[in-house]
Amino acid sequence: METQTISTGINVSPIVSMLNYNGRYGEYGGAYIPEILAKPLERVSHEFDQLAKDKSFNNEYIHYLKQFVGRPSPLYLAQRLSAYVGSTIYLKREDLNHTGSHKINNTIGQVLVAKRLGAKEIIAETGAGQHGVATATAAALMGIPCKVFMGAKDVERQTLNVRRMKLLGAEVITTEMGTATLKDAVDAALGYYIEHPTSYYLLGSQVGPHPYPKMVGYFQSVIGQEARAQIIAQEGRLPQAIFACIGGGSNAIGLFSGFLNDMEVGIYGAEGGGLAIPSNTAATLSFGKPTIFQGTYSYCLVDANGNPTESHSVAAGLDYPGISPQHAYLKDTKRANYLPITDPEAIDAYKILSELEGIIPAIESSHAIALAAKTLKNKNMLAIVNLSGRGDKDVDRDI
Repeated sequence: METQTISTGINVSPIVSMLNYNGRYGEYGGAYIPEILAKPLERVSHEFDQLAKDKSFNNEYIHYLKQFVGRPSPLYLAQRLSAYVGSTIYLKREDLNHTGSHKINNTIGQVLVAKRLGAKEIIAETGAGQHGVATATAAALMGIPCKVFMGAKDVERQTLNVRRMKLLGAEVITTEMGTATLKDAVDAALGYYIEHPTSYYLLGSQVGPHPYPKMVGYFQSVIGQEARAQIIAQEGRLPQAIFACIGGGSNAIGLFSGFLNDMEVGIYGAEGGGLAIPSNTAATLSFGKPTIFQGTYSYCLVDANGNPTESHSVAAGLDYPGISPQHAYLKDTKRANYLPITDPEAIDAYKILSELEGIIPAIESSHAIALAAKTLKNKNMLAIVNLSGRGDKDVDRDI
């Protein structure tokens, strides 16, 4: 089905979505939810479908992307990194967005949906804190109260973003459940949503029950649309490969969506490989199995009994055992390649980009830099890496 193009001033072509009307990508997706959430999510789905076709809504969204977020984000030729790797590498600079990551693209869009629905409260989950900050920012902009759920482990390792959320007026609710990371923050937020279904749950990645993967993919597609037009304008051709880190999958699908129909473009997702591969990892598509997890059917890291298990990554935003149903489909159809990057490899890339380009990347984005460096070494290829966020939040960590 053809979706409307979100343009921030660059000429782009319409993209083709592989989403069926029942909220599935191939066999993946759907909505596996408690009955109490069925009507609220049906209402969100219906409202979004109407708004996505509404010119005034899209114009308002584009207004905020341009005037508040600062889009379009640059496509930057990283000359010293390119010389170091032996290929021509462009960085899609989502780190330059207001709040410092791609997350704001989605939160502005969803808060506008929530506003049209008359929501009195926004709730969200966060791991690295970037989605929490972006949600708190969008909620403050629209004057809607906001609660952000976060695992205690992530609160400890992302203290700067916790302070930012509180400064923006959000209430940060810490959970000690499970491993006290992103998975548990999602569980806590869903639990609150079940008890308060009149709230608007602003899910931050391309995971969860329908219509969230569809909405998040729509609002993040601006990344790929811009990048495709920019690389053609700057190089006169398409890239041979594109790279993005992947936890739940939102920044990755944002970039990938602009190139899915260009079969000559190789697509690569960098998963959190943890300390060692294959154990102690967050590489869901590399080592997980299809199952129902947190409202959707997709790949998930599971134990011998098929139950969701713990994940690990040095990057809080990748420390999640589930994955987007669209990425599951892209893996199975072999349209995209998903490979694990270990913590040490990501940390090395974090330092290399900082030293070579004067750009401090988020440790999440560093996984994509590391995978690109490995894949493109002395290949003389043209590539785009999605620099999904800046690394201020990671500077004080012992990495």
